[in-house]
Amino acid sequence: LKTNKSGFADRIGPSEGDTNIIREEGESVTLSCTFETNSNDIWLYWYRQYPNREPEYLFYKGARSKSRQKDIPDGFQSTTSQTSTELIINSVPDTLSDSALYYCALRVAQ
Repeated sequence: LKTNKSGFADRIGPSEGDTNIIREEGESVTLSCTFETNSNDIWLYWYRQYPNREPEYLFYKGARSKSRQKDIPDGFQSTTSQTSTELIINSVPDTLSDSALYYCALRVAQ
């Protein structure tokens, strides 16, 4: 959380009710984060962290005035709106050990 020149704090976090999602093997799942910022030049990042491992970067995607995205891995899709970003996992892995924590992050372009 940081404060920009206007005093407005840029924020991003899980959408309400999206903090603990359970799906059966092979099902798809959509994770959603909402954000607040006065900037139109923003990048949205997704990370994944398996238990007892360091977080790993998945990809980034532009929102609002930014349209570029960087190498979304196979098995994932992503959509953005003016105030949210979604990560779609097309097929949930087949073992409990593949459970992971997912993080969304917001960066305002300089």
